[in-house]
Amino acid sequence: MISLIVKGGWVMVPILLGSVVALTLVLERLWYFWKIKLNAPLFAEGIFSLVEKGNVREASEICERTRHPLARVFMAGLERLHEEAAETERVMEREGNRQIQQVEKNLNYLVVVIGVEPLLGFLGTILGLIQAFMTWEKLAASVTVSTLAAGIYQAMITTAAGLIIAIPYFIIYNVFLSKVNGVAQDINHYGDELLGVLGKARRYKK
Repeated sequence: MISLIVKGGWVMVPILLGSVVALTLVLERLWYFWKIKLNAPLFAEGIFSLVEKGNVREASEICERTRHPLARVFMAGLERLHEEAAETERVMEREGNRQIQQVEKNLNYLVVVIGVEPLLGFLGTILGLIQAFMTWEKLAASVTVSTLAAGIYQAMITTAAGLIIAIPYFIIYNVFLSKVNGVAQDINHYGDELLGVLGKARRYKK
């Protein structure tokens, strides 16, 4: 493995550094998604039930203890129970956008690494071919496969390395993206339902 890295030339250094950065970003997001895992439908139904029974304080305490972005949006709505419906909706929407930004955190950097890795591999390919042709030109008729091997090795190894790193991280990125979309859908769906429940609670108090 080390010999292949050496034969890949200096381009292998940024390629490998990119893989380390990508791994760090992936581990950070995995830890985040593990921390916020939640049965959103069950959680939402529990909060709705408490609000309908008038136990708003208990509902707020549950939301405060829950790490999921949906809980933060619910908390923002429950804190505005006694305000106008339009203001409550505005605050919840703003909090929802803020929470989605947290869920998407660092994914843009992961996309950059995924895009750059194959380009670095392609750069290594070009440099390797240039080296091979320069050797060919220098040795002319006395050129052999062994003398061209260094350039060809660099060309092939860097291309393979860039793709080997980029492909799995591209798949992981799309898995994360589906999770982001899932959280966004939960916030939109259950946020709208909470607005309806809060509206009923206001009318009941009047």
